[in-house]
Amino acid sequence: MHYEIAYNVFRRAGEDDLHCAIPEDRPLPGFLGGDRWSFSGKVTGAGDAPGGFGARAAETASRINGFYVFQLLPVRRCY
Repeated sequence: MHYEIAYNVFRRAGEDDLHCAIPEDRPLPGFLGGDRWSFSGKVTGAGDAPGGFGARAAETASRINGFYVFQLLPVRRCY
């Protein structure tokens, strides 16, 4: 699945499960400056979305706030 919006994703230092996604066409929020957040990748479709990323929630939050903060979910493996 391809999302209509591509997101740049940043990870919070010291809290590896806390992430912030910003649509590519939006400016970065001021709180991402400094060394507390680092770029961790892009989300352009379901195949590259980290666990815990919700496309619908990201679109809504980005429209209202300009960004989407989410927490990674552990990967469940079935054996």
